[in-house]
Amino acid sequence: MEFLRLLFCVQSVFITMISERCVVLAAFSQATDSDFTFTLPAGRKECFYQTMKKDASLEIEYQVLDGSGLDVDFFIYSPSGHVLFSDYHKSDGVHTIETEDGDYMFCFDNTFSAVSEKLIFFELILDNMEVAEDPDNWKEYIHGTDMVDIKLEDIMDTINNVKSRLGKSMQIQTLLRAFEARDRNIQESNFDRVNFWSTVNLGVMMLVSAVQVYLVRSLFEDKRKIRT
Repeated sequence: MEFLRLLFCVQSVFITMISERCVVLAAFSQATDSDFTFTLPAGRKECFYQTMKKDASLEIEYQVLDGSGLDVDFFIYSPSGHVLFSDYHKSDGVHTIETEDGDYMFCFDNTFSAVSEKLIFFELILDNMEVAEDPDNWKEYIHGTDMVDIKLEDIMDTINNVKSRLGKSMQIQTLLRAFEARDRNIQESNFDRVNFWSTVNLGVMMLVSAVQVYLVRSLFEDKRKIRT
């Protein structure tokens, strides 16, 4: 019975919204995220910029997926140029900033490595970036909901909660793929090393065996000259 009442409520709400043709929904602050993967050459430093608003939140997570040592130097600068966070020779890290108006700069530094390039993955999560304008105006477009006990706000809160959890699940899946890529690169690197040193050991063993055979044969050779 409760399910039928819920279904009737949702149906009536959507029919009313369509008939009005002009419905303004309440603005919920949702976190937006984006991820990038790039190659940082040896002896290079790469910087990126992100424009932020006051009282927002910026979360940066990075991982070194491939490269000798799996490490990199990382810095975050405020709009005024001050260093907020600094990591040295780290393979991964997470930083959260309560922002102000301006452009934030974050840099990946590989100048300490003269040979090895690094494959780096990082993700930006921006929160409270949207400013809600007249969030209560949508209520004047909704009619006929007083007859039911279930409030429209509760339905929208539930939908918003589901959307937020789905977004968090996508972020976790992205991070898991990054971890998987790094583990795969480590395994392939170890596989190549094992093959290389196995080949070297096999060559050394064959050389030592040949030397031993030559030395043993030389012990039984009769080098005396017989005159007839």
